[in-house]
Amino acid sequence: MSGQLVLLRHGQSQWNLENRFTGWVDVDLTDTGRAEARAAGRMLAAEGLRFDIAFTSVLQRAIKTLWLALEEMEQPWVDVVRHWRLNERHYGGLQGLDKAETAARHGDEQVHVWRRSYDVPPPEMAADDPGHPHFDPRYAHLDARVLPGTESLALTLDRVLPYWHDAIAPRLKAGETVLVTAHGNSLRALVKYLDGVADDVITGVNIPTGIPLRYRLDGNLNVVESGYLGDAAAAEQAAQAVADQARAK
Repeated sequence: MSGQLVLLRHGQSQWNLENRFTGWVDVDLTDTGRAEARAAGRMLAAEGLRFDIAFTSVLQRAIKTLWLALEEMEQPWVDVVRHWRLNERHYGGLQGLDKAETAARHGDEQVHVWRRSYDVPPPEMAADDPGHPHFDPRYAHLDARVLPGTESLALTLDRVLPYWHDAIAPRLKAGETVLVTAHGNSLRALVKYLDGVADDVITGVNIPTGIPLRYRLDGNLNVVESGYLGDAAAAEQAAQAVADQARAK
């Protein structure tokens, strides 16, 4: 057996609360999100999990969720690696827009395609938009050509997988227990890869905030067992709440 893997979506952010497309915008956690992060830490502690390393994105909602969970587990000493490849999917020109209002304007079907189709990205953000990542100092060391102006889930998977193979998988193969705290779509990309989810099925998979998803993997990193910690009905209800966010009201 290899080590264990836990995937944790960040707690509720301010724009989750406001039902806005967030993407690469660096939005903070709400009080509810901080409580979710601490609750996740308690669930992980109750399972007796001790982590060798943790990976997260360079966006504060994921970083702070990780900090709070590790603090709750009394494991603040765990090595943490932050990397832009674990960022949320870039929502292009939709970033900052209210999801329900966007659905009312463009129709539920079109917004569902932008949010949940596998290979259709939202409208691209203009290169001169002040919100474009090439203006952000945290990405200044990167070749501008790798920075997205929009992404589909397929493009997000293309971004995440090299980091999985280069940085995360080797630690699991070495028998370590690994925590990845990231975002709904970067984690959905990993779930698609790990579970071999078909392109047309992954569109219906929703990752709830603040509920750890544990994988037991064999030596070749094939999935032996997986499931959300805590109450299964609560996880299902939270995932459905994510699915309902973009519907016109």
